Amino acid sequence: MIRATRRAALALPLAAGPALAQQEYPQRPLRMLVPYAPGGMTDVLARSVAQGMGAPLGQAVVAENRPGANTIIASQLAAQAAPDGYTILMTSGAGYIVNPLIYARMPVDVRRDLRVIAILVDMPFVMVVNGASPIRSVADLVAHGRAKREGLTFAAVGRGNPLQLSGEMFRLAAGVDMTSVIYNGSAPSYLALQSGDADLMFDVVGSVRPLLADGKLRAIAITSAERLPQLPDVPTMAEQGFPQIQASTWFGIAVPRATPEPVVERLRGAIADATAGSAFQQRFANFGVQVRQPEPQGVIDGLLATESDRWARVIREANLSLEELR
Repeated sequence: MIRATRRAALALPLAAGPALAQQEYPQRPLRMLVPYAPGGMTDVLARSVAQGMGAPLGQAVVAENRPGANTIIASQLAAQAAPDGYTILMTSGAGYIVNPLIYARMPVDVRRDLRVIAILVDMPFVMVVNGASPIRSVADLVAHGRAKREGLTFAAVGRGNPLQLSGEMFRLAAGVDMTSVIYNGSAPSYLALQSGDADLMFDVVGSVRPLLADGKLRAIAITSAERLPQLPDVPTMAEQGFPQIQASTWFGIAVPRATPEPVVERLRGAIADATAGSAFQQRFANFGVQVRQPEPQGVIDGLLATESDRWARVIREANLSLEELR
């Protein structure tokens, strides 16, 4: 009996160890893996959130850029990290939803190994054309495409991402012939539009807005459910007869799937504090970004499932796929 009692007493500190460690979390700085190069809007977003999380956590959150392979490099590093809350990932609709759907092979199963615990922002897309063209609506664009023997030419910003898939969604919905030309970034796509080599493209508002302001490009539709305050005169796709075309990309925070729930809740609280201030919200509203309020895990999971169904349908109907990036 004495031996049994001693064993039980010795077991108590061992059982309490993980819970105590979670209560005291974090004990050292965190790293936030960012799957994009420094300097872009996503990098600015990541660093703003990382800085804002520092005070409520009592530890620095260091943004670490790990670009490449269409976000797969950073996602794989995050999935392989210890599930202790010290490595978090800035993820996105492209990396978390679209990649598993469009790549035939991937070195990491992001949906199995990672868990999105917060969606920070939504970024709807804007359909743009050459500012000097007579096209002023989606109906004009469709008519133009049907009148051209070769159909429309779509400048796709990169391959295998929601911007390219938005073009495919439009092609399927409009029933117009359209050839996609892949460009490595927004800048060459803009040049293709301005030179007449392309008829249309989709991009995020923050990137294209300066060219809209000086008239080089013209916005003819927004892919969000409602008009954007930053472009109040640009109607939605639904207003122009295409309610099925609703698209955006989102950015959020993911952690290894096995991260303990108390640690996840601590992270969620810090993320909420980081994004709650008016300065943060105004800064990104200027980019046409919609800052989201903290949401329960069930709501997040439902949004991800809906988005996965939407893009899976487009990919299937457009017969798209990519091999594993090497």
